[in-house]
Amino acid sequence: MRAVVVALGKIGLPLAARIAQAGHEVVGCDVDQRVVDAVNAGRVPYPGESSLEGVLAEIVAAGRLCARRDTTAAVAQGAELVVAVPPLVIDGEAQPDWRILDAVIDDIGRGLRPGTTVSVETTLPVGAIRGRIAPALERASGLRSGVDFHVVHSPERVFSGRVLRDLDAYPKLVGGLDRVGEARAAELYRAFLGAEVWELGSAEAAELTKLAETTYRDVNIAFANELARYADRLGLDVERVIAAANSQPFSHIHRPGVAVGGHCIPVYPRLLLSGDPSATLPRAARAVNEAMPAYAVERLGDLLDGGLRGARVLILGVAYRGAVKETAFSGAFALRDAIDAAGGLALATDPLYEDGELAALGFEPWDGEPIDAAILQADHPEYRGLTAADLPGARAVLDGRAVLDLAGLRAAGLEAAGIGR
Repeated sequence: MRAVVVALGKIGLPLAARIAQAGHEVVGCDVDQRVVDAVNAGRVPYPGESSLEGVLAEIVAAGRLCARRDTTAAVAQGAELVVAVPPLVIDGEAQPDWRILDAVIDDIGRGLRPGTTVSVETTLPVGAIRGRIAPALERASGLRSGVDFHVVHSPERVFSGRVLRDLDAYPKLVGGLDRVGEARAAELYRAFLGAEVWELGSAEAAELTKLAETTYRDVNIAFANELARYADRLGLDVERVIAAANSQPFSHIHRPGVAVGGHCIPVYPRLLLSGDPSATLPRAARAVNEAMPAYAVERLGDLLDGGLRGARVLILGVAYRGAVKETAFSGAFALRDAIDAAGGLALATDPLYEDGELAALGFEPWDGEPIDAAILQADHPEYRGLTAADLPGARAVLDGRAVLDLAGLRAAGLEAAGIGR
């Protein structure tokens, strides 16, 4: 088959590669010329995706994948499957910001030809495919949904850094606007995926499933964070408590932490709430998790004699999680602001970012001069063996990710603690 994948980011590019790897012809579309040029040269335009480099070089050399900027032209050349994976972000009021996705759907619609199945993998509020996406495609194309073309929701369910593996590991969910379109989309996905493909019966079921699985994680993490804060007040180690609770097969408590970042977990509960504003647990969980950076700074201030006023405080890691060069909703931003509000000077370092990149993100890069305190925000592998010698002058350390040797740091004379530890 011929496929078009729109938005060659950390989800879209591995997906395009997987389709081409299965022997199909793929055109990948992206508005960033640098991404297009890199892909056409067989180079991955961002780091951290396991095994993608070799796969991409092979399929580009074989002529099965090329990249273009013009989505409308690529779709107009005809394709059995068009997959759209642009982000749907939230605005300052925590409501969906449709501008990017609407523009992509309009581009696709203006090139749409009869016989094409359009699959939107972007996570959506319930009802978006039926009430927004399909009508927009009809307006732009002049074609009829369910008659001339099909549109489905098939939410991505992969983890950045291991997308190629995950594509064949988890069931692929497909929900359409009618039985024929859903069956056709499932057939197309089975042509390149090793995983099971589940037909869910409607686009709304697929939309709600993705929101449910991600919001569950946010709610679970919020519960773990509340346990950790209570354990701090009691002087207990929450890691031992959670491990003991999870030894019973019906308990699956997640781990607490300094922040919940990334494109997914902080965003998708808001998409759920946009459709169901009466939901109470997702809203409460967001409030708990968004408060964790400020709590961590307060906890660090308690460790440091005299608090943080005038202190040089080093944030270890600005990425939202270890080994991934991405700062979406990273807790580092809230930590920086909370340190500043406490009267301290926030400094930052990250093995994945150069000083100029840190400055562009709004952080003051650490110059290696003595500091007063440090807080670990990202669990990069480089930090797991961190010692007092790596933190000259530090008198206190807060481990926000439960990866440091607290006993070793204390033995070196530092005040050291974690979230719930």
